[in-house]
Parts: sequence; C-alpha cells; structure tokens
Amino acid sequence: MAFRRGFKTEANSLALDVRSELHLGALDRLDPFVLADHLAIPVVALSGMGASSAGANHLLNHDPSAFSAVTVFAGSKRTILHNDAHSDGRISSNLTHEAAHGLLHHRPTPAMDNRGCRLWDQDIEDEAQFLSGALLVPEDAALAIARGRFTKPEAAAHFGVSEQMVQYRLNITGAVGRVERARQAGYQSR
Repeated sequence: MAFRRGFKTEANSLALDVRSELHLGALDRLDPFVLADHLAIPVVALSGMGASSAGANHLLNHDPSAFSAVTVFAGSKRTILHNDAHSDGRISSNLTHEAAHGLLHHRPTPAMDNRGCRLWDQDIEDEAQFLSGALLVPEDAALAIARGRFTKPEAAAHFGVSEQMVQYRLNITGAVGRVERARQAGYQSR
C-alpha cells in the first residue's frame, strides 16, 4: 500500500472536514447512510433488486461474500448498490468506501475488460479504503482506543464498524506505538 506523497494528511483532513459538516466529533459514530445522503448519492440495497432476480438471490443467500458494494454511474450521477446481507459493521465499511470514491473524485472505470475479467485499480481502492477508515474511525479515535478508552469490541460497537476495521485503523495510524512512545517519554521525563 504505497500512497502518493501527502495523501494520508489530505485524507485525514478531508475526513475531519466531512465529519464537521455532519456535526460529528472525532468520537461520534458516522452513519454511512447520512453520509451518502449528504453527498447526494442514492443507496440501493441488493435485496431491493427483487427476490425474483436470480443474481441478487444468489449474492444475498448463497454467496454473500462474493459482492460487497459498487458505485454505478449514469453520466456523472453516482448510485451505490450494496449487499445488505452483510453485517451492519461490514455494510458501514462498504458504503463509506464507496462514498470515499466520490469524495476523492475517482473517475468511473469499466468493471470488466473485453474478456469478462474484473478490472481493478489497486491505488484508488487503497485510497478509498484509507479515507473510509478515517471517516469511520478518525485518527483521534484510534488514539483513544490505543489509550484504553475502548476495548476493540467496544470500539467496534461504538463506531458501528467491524473489529477488523478497528484493527486496521490502529495499524494504519500507528496509534498503539505512538501511545506507547508517549507513555515512555512521560516516564522518562519524571
């Protein structure tokens, strides 16, 4: 995961700006449906495609891990289609990830090549993953978790995310090491 120079700082700042627009502090839970509405991006649940749809039925009931969410374009208008068979924490990450693509002005790309193979731009997926994490669990929240304000399960419940997202944010921010270094520096200065 190699981000362009300055991306993390820009993404953290953008996340705080968006959270501020939504009147959220660093320790407040972000509702991804409110975020999508704020960005004027409609959200459609896969189950809303109709139980008679063989594809939707398969993805909802037989292989829910095969599909999380996608942004569908009609011109410049975005719509997020998501798999509502996932856990609430996963849905939160899925929707926020797709909203992050919009916030980062990622351009639409074809989903498949001419052979039917999935096209994937790892750089923009990594950027959306980072920004979605910063939106859901801001850096200050990761530091609060590392300081012991919440256990990982408590943090996941509080922020409406999976424990995997909490761990990702602790890792990507270096929160645990930063808190430990601050504690050691505090002990040494006594």
